Amino acid sequence: MTEASTAHAMSELQKKWAKARLGSQALGQPPAEIPTATTMPEFNEADEDKEMAGPSPGGFPFDDDSSSASSVSSTGTVIPSPGRALFARPQGFASRSMDPIPWTTYFERELFLKEEAGSDGGSGSSNSSNKPVIITHHAYLTSPVGKGPLFVTHHGAGSSGLSFAVLSSEIRKRLPNAGILSLDARGHGSTTITTPSSAPGEGGETTEQAPPPLDLSLSTLATDLFTVIQLTRAAMHWPDLPPIILVGHSLGGAVVTELAKSYRLGPSLLGYAVLDVVEGSAMDALQSMQTYLSTRPQGFATLKDGIEWHVRSRTIRNSTSARTSVPGLLAPVEELQRQQLHQPRGVAGTEGTAKPWRWKTDLAATQPFWEDWFVGLSKKFLEARGGKMLLLAGTDRLDTELTIGQMQGKYALQVFPEAGHFIHEDLPEKTAIALVDFHRRNDRSQLVLPAKVSDLLAQGKRV
Repeated sequence: MTEASTAHAMSELQKKWAKARLGSQALGQPPAEIPTATTMPEFNEADEDKEMAGPSPGGFPFDDDSSSASSVSSTGTVIPSPGRALFARPQGFASRSMDPIPWTTYFERELFLKEEAGSDGGSGSSNSSNKPVIITHHAYLTSPVGKGPLFVTHHGAGSSGLSFAVLSSEIRKRLPNAGILSLDARGHGSTTITTPSSAPGEGGETTEQAPPPLDLSLSTLATDLFTVIQLTRAAMHWPDLPPIILVGHSLGGAVVTELAKSYRLGPSLLGYAVLDVVEGSAMDALQSMQTYLSTRPQGFATLKDGIEWHVRSRTIRNSTSARTSVPGLLAPVEELQRQQLHQPRGVAGTEGTAKPWRWKTDLAATQPFWEDWFVGLSKKFLEARGGKMLLLAGTDRLDTELTIGQMQGKYALQVFPEAGHFIHEDLPEKTAIALVDFHRRNDRSQLVLPAKVSDLLAQGKRV
């Protein structure tokens, strides 16, 4: 058979199949199969329609970095609508948004809590001139409901209270009556230390007092945390402190451990959780900190550039967390310059305006406090009262003292190897599950205590 006759035969077969199909559809009968010389794969129109009408890639969140979400979104079928350019990029594949997310998405209010301290900015100390300074502690709050617990969080060095924003939302999804109090430490975020002007001179003008050095000692930071809790209680008119779970990341882990060991919160403290910091690995990391800081950008052209750098460098591996927390780390150079007259020495430098968004905290200036933060941390963590939990990004971070303590069952340990150092920002959902479970295991409100012997005797019962 010639090539022309073969093509003619196939054409006639296709015409007969098409007529049979149209006729059977008109009579409500199933369509006839197309006759072919070889077996063709079965075509299921219902499945095809379902696949066509399935969720488009635009239905997947931009911020899901999981491999499963990425693979599903890349296989979706996109059908261009009449008003859509045929070769336009599908919405689901658009560049990931780096727009900042406001704090109001996660917290009900922000607090500005004023405290008068000594002139060096420490906890009540003063110098010979006895000139006070005003510390305005800034914090984010979502109040607990009823007898719900209050998770009090403290961020790491160079970070801010917004570091726990996404985590707070995940906690409340699982424990709706929980509250979250997340502060900005001194020298971080929106917490400020102002120095009043001196008395007017002969010409009637006032002069600014030279700002004192920034005190970031561990004892001062722990006192600040306690003060913020007490000032929040007063501002919110709580008759008593709610049950408290302290949560600290990196430096914040050392701060919450210091406060827990002091027992200043009394029976209100249920327990404390430390996120990705142990004494041994922290001291080792300090050796290379200056090298890291020298390679980090000194500023950014826009706030979105700063957010993008954190995501691309995998400093923060969750873009939603980065879009929420990075705005608390950077400020326009003009704003930092205005604060220079009132802030203690130690805030970020502001030279040049080519990249006007600068770090609020100069981490290099905090070096004198680094060893004070972490020396003896493991021992204090094991000795402080209350439930204890350690969340790490890898078991290699455990030092000998903590390894022995974990074997003895002195604290709960969870490891998330897929996370980076900012474990609560990289994996807010998993961290929230761990914290809510930790609270439930230490919640004393669920305990049923036996009756007192005196009460039983008064009721005439035998003991």
